[in-house]
Amino acid sequence: MDWKTDWGLRGRMGVTMFLLFALYVVFIGVLIEVFNVGIIFTLAMFGAFSLAQYFFSDKLALRSMGAREVSADEYPDLHRRIERLSQQADLPKPTVAVADTQVPNAFATGRNKKNATVAVTTGLLRSLDDDELDGVLAHELAHVKNRDVMVMTIASFLSTIAFFIVRWGWLFSGDNRQGAPVIVAILVSILVWIVSFLLIRALSRYREYTADRGAALITGKPGALASALMTIDGRMDRVPQEDLRQEAEMNAFFIIPIRAGFIGKIASTHPSTENRVERLRELEREMETA
Repeated sequence: MDWKTDWGLRGRMGVTMFLLFALYVVFIGVLIEVFNVGIIFTLAMFGAFSLAQYFFSDKLALRSMGAREVSADEYPDLHRRIERLSQQADLPKPTVAVADTQVPNAFATGRNKKNATVAVTTGLLRSLDDDELDGVLAHELAHVKNRDVMVMTIASFLSTIAFFIVRWGWLFSGDNRQGAPVIVAILVSILVWIVSFLLIRALSRYREYTADRGAALITGKPGALASALMTIDGRMDRVPQEDLRQEAEMNAFFIIPIRAGFIGKIASTHPSTENRVERLRELEREMETA
């Protein structure tokens, strides 16, 4: 398998990561100035939080989805597929998990290639044929190979800190001695959260395109993933709204996000299904003429 690099996407991701890095440097600088704390203490605090998020984000993701690790005896076909596709992608076989939900979706989590999990829903297993299922599983393995879970966890960390400052900072703003500094920190945090929210969404969309390309290279069948995306997208409309609301917080992990109207599309973590399918069809034509 020739794992080619899409330099256009790589360049856009690089620019987005640089902008996030610059934004967070300014954010940390403002917090140090406002609260008059040492840079070593600040970096140590952020480091402790980031390590906790790095090591436990996978467990939190699985728990929030109600997914559980399954054995080869329970899901032999699923294990065989993931083992075969992992060999084709030159990856260690990840842990396999299943979530019992009607929502047809899949996601990958884990801090590195040796500590990864690929999870699917029972709704997905019932919805796709063999080639389509291979395409979706290969897409998740491409995320693992590209270390996307680690990248997105790191990228979103300080955005999460900014969100909590906005959410809880008002509790401390009434203190006469700390009121003004805390309000400044809250205003800066609001700005940081909004800008980082949009940048992280853009980064996530670029990485979805890259994972789609990786899946096509792993299976050699871009059309199968394109067909799977259209099948999942079509079936999403049949899932009861209460089920969709329960799973919506996992959008960044899913192969297809759960949409929530116009605003949901603007702030989506994923490109539109139409754009993804169009790119996969173009790649299919390239592979046929190569």
